[in-house]
Amino acid sequence: MNGARIMVVDDEKIVGKMIKASFEQDGYTVETFSDANPALARLEEEKFAVVITDLKMKDIDGMQVLETIKAESPETKVIMITAFASMDAAIEALRKKVDDFFPKPIKIKDLKLCVKDLLSE
Repeated sequence: MNGARIMVVDDEKIVGKMIKASFEQDGYTVETFSDANPALARLEEEKFAVVITDLKMKDIDGMQVLETIKAESPETKVIMITAFASMDAAIEALRKKVDDFFPKPIKIKDLKLCVKDLLSE
């Protein structure tokens, strides 16, 4: 489903830029945020099919982003990415209904496949 709206929330700007460039080549509409607060404000204005969020960020972390999205927009798919992948974090994310979980460094090919699968559900 090209043209789908994707949001990327990662305090590493290079990660957001890389994902945005790669997904826009495939026809997706991508918005990136390096801070969760404006991202959550944007989610109140606009629906996104998929949100890709980092786990560890300053102020608000990915778990809070995940909880907020699932509470306000349960149909939005959420993919968590993290350089700090632990079994505990993965289990907590799954309990909070994350749709997928990727360790960094991310393989863009795998992330694209995951998004395509989530959008076809």
